[in-house]
Amino acid sequence: MRHPAPVLDHRGPDADRPLTPPGPPAPGGLPFRRVATLVLAAVLFLGGLTGAVTFALDASAREGLTGWLYGGTMLLCMLAAVPVAARRRALPRQALGLVLLAELVYAVVALCIDDPARYAGPLVLLLPVCAAAWLLRRWELGVVMVATGVSCAVALAPSYDSALDLAVQVAIRAGVLDGAALGVFLLRRRVQRLLHETGALSRTDPLTGLFNRRYLVEQAPRLWGQARRDGMHLAATVLDLDRFKQLNDAHGHAAGDGVLQAVARSLAATVRPADVLARTGGEELVVLGVVSGRKEAGRLAERLRSAVADARSADGHRVTASVGLALVRPVDGEDVVDALWRLVDHADAAMYAAKQAGGDRVAPVRWPAVGPTRAGTVAEG
Repeated sequence: MRHPAPVLDHRGPDADRPLTPPGPPAPGGLPFRRVATLVLAAVLFLGGLTGAVTFALDASAREGLTGWLYGGTMLLCMLAAVPVAARRRALPRQALGLVLLAELVYAVVALCIDDPARYAGPLVLLLPVCAAAWLLRRWELGVVMVATGVSCAVALAPSYDSALDLAVQVAIRAGVLDGAALGVFLLRRRVQRLLHETGALSRTDPLTGLFNRRYLVEQAPRLWGQARRDGMHLAATVLDLDRFKQLNDAHGHAAGDGVLQAVARSLAATVRPADVLARTGGEELVVLGVVSGRKEAGRLAERLRSAVADARSADGHRVTASVGLALVRPVDGEDVVDALWRLVDHADAAMYAAKQAGGDRVAPVRWPAVGPTRAGTVAEG
């Protein structure tokens, strides 16, 4: 059995085996969240710094208490950005608080300066609301969009005597900002869907919907760690469909595909939630799972064999499977990927022994070498 050089992804997913591979972290994926968080922190810090410099050099803020309020708000803006930039991440609630802080700062600035139209145009909120659209959930973005309208109304109120003129200006400017935020939000959702679909395609077999080699390797650290922590064995079960080539030759590849799909459904309904079932190529399938010892592994392998024998395609075709089983007790210091393929190779050899004995059976358990330098067998359970 030949195996390609796999790429290991130490993600440490949950123990339960999902029906489809897990998608990217929500919302937006970790790298995207970091970028959006840093943008938000940079906007807050640079906005506060610019306002402070303007206050010091241009005296644009009104004198007295209002001027100190303006300066203190700029300082608060810069201080709030520092821990966010240091952590390079913000939870949705924290991001919501930062964006609302930016809205509040904008309103305070507009009330504190003599010429809001010149020094505090609503477009200064463009980057904060776009960052919010990339970081926040739907209802949180709705809160920000409402706050944007309120901030624009507060900022523009001193510049317009007519309530109608004010309402028109607020609708136009807040509408532009909220429209930009909504566009970014929809773009983010589209990117999320594409990332999820790409992840699913890279980890699943398109014909059967089962996981593939890559996902099998990704799950190896979890299974190895679980077996080590619990003092259990890791079992690899290799199933190869008997006389599958003859079925294809006699009835066509469409019939063979139907049988594979029926077998996949039957096996998926049989394996335990924490087991990993994958199609590794052709008519060969692999199941990895943590077991107490030979007896439990043998019972599981026999259930898998029976599941294949009971599967029937829509055309009424059915097959049997030769099943090979290998067990190992994981030890510290071993290369998990190499150990995985050694274990699968031993199960593969046992499967060929079952096939040579006539098929539709489970071969005796094999105990491969364990660890990078240690060999031997382990006690049966």
